[in-house]
Amino acid sequence: MKKIRVIKERCPQNHRCPAVKVCPVNALSQKWFGAPTVDLDACIGCGKCANFCPMGALVLEKK
Repeated sequence: MKKIRVIKERCPQNHRCPAVKVCPVNALSQKWFGAPTVDLDACIGCGKCANFCPMGALVLEKK
């Protein structure tokens, strides 16, 4: 099964994360301008957010 991992060092954390809105199951959330967090129970591993993130902060990994 594939899941998303957030690499906080790659995330600028200075804006609203645009990848949050592309998640079809609302598994990504963000507080203020912090790095997004992933609800691993909700994540379906589709990779849309990882493909959308220009900084490479969201990575699709095999679990």
